[in-house]
Amino acid sequence: MDFRRNIIITGGAGFIGSHVVRLFVNKYPDYHIINLDNLTYAGNLTNLKDIENKPNYTFVKADICDFEMMLKIFTQYHVDGVIHLAAESHVDRSIRDPFTFARTNIL
Repeated sequence: MDFRRNIIITGGAGFIGSHVVRLFVNKYPDYHIINLDNLTYAGNLTNLKDIENKPNYTFVKADICDFEMMLKIFTQYHVDGVIHLAAESHVDRSIRDPFTFARTNIL
């Protein structure tokens, strides 16, 4: 199927991300929504069971900090836009591992 746009939503298996993914998949059937999530502690694909078989939805398990993988994904899907919702969100993790926290949230 040809889509008008290919949109990546990072962090799409998280609480806020899953709601945004569902909204876009249902509201824009002519857009290909690529849910890109690394499925760490906050990601849960159970949140998206109701849309997992929709023709305009694709899940990709990947780390946004992996440049080569991101390049491959952007090339493969001819991405038109990104909604960036991936983040380390627990303060205790920022104290234990500030580099990972900053790399994911800032870099």
